[in-house]
Amino acid sequence: MAGTRPLNKPWRNQWLLALNFFMTNVQKYPTAQAAAAASAAHITALFDRLSKGQDRISFAVSGGSTPQLLFKELAKHAIDWATIHLFWVDERAVPPDDEQSNFRLAKEFLLDSLSYPQPPLHRIPAEMMPLQAAAAYRDDIAAYFHLEQNEIAQFDILHLGIGDDAHTASLFPFEPSIADFSSNVKALKVEKKGQWRITLMPAVLRKAKNRVVLAAGPDKAQAMFNIMNLPLDPMSYPAQMLVDAEGSTEWFLDEAAAALLD
Repeated sequence: MAGTRPLNKPWRNQWLLALNFFMTNVQKYPTAQAAAAASAAHITALFDRLSKGQDRISFAVSGGSTPQLLFKELAKHAIDWATIHLFWVDERAVPPDDEQSNFRLAKEFLLDSLSYPQPPLHRIPAEMMPLQAAAAYRDDIAAYFHLEQNEIAQFDILHLGIGDDAHTASLFPFEPSIADFSSNVKALKVEKKGQWRITLMPAVLRKAKNRVVLAAGPDKAQAMFNIMNLPLDPMSYPAQMLVDAEGSTEWFLDEAAAALLD
């Protein structure tokens, strides 16, 4: 059974390091809209808290259908977007005006709804060749965070989702790079999708100060059960890497996605 395989060494070490630091909380709501509204309110509260101690905030968003609801909700809040540096968790290797673009999704459902000043944008230049796009995004992140060589970026807030196979970001089951804790960004060929993607890597996802995971729909129910209940095996269930990570992980689920949880 896939979920009972022993942890490989990199993940065992990461798990042991995280034991004293993680906090995860699962919240359930009647509808996807309610879950999105609650996650937007939580992110807004994080913005407010963080802004009291720093002059800029790093916030990375994800793509997919459910984030549309989150973006619409965030646009309703009174947020000083000029202080929010907007990054992307991952991106498909397509131009920014392509229907599959995560940037286009955020632009259509969030950015176009905001008055000026707009948030400073750190877009993944996915119209470039994948390896070049990953290198450019890696350099952008290194410059923003003033990273030394091989240092891992620590985002203030990551917005994440999960797939029906328990993938998160563009880290799909059995992707060898799930065991890579030395990189900030990589371009990966997702064989399941027949597509290149540029994604933040596990070390970045796990080091963030705050993770906000939004998942909705009955197709996520089995994935959520596997993430929360099966033995730790991120190679099979990549989103398990979020459960025991440093900092805070808040899960916002609708009733359908939470159907198999206690």
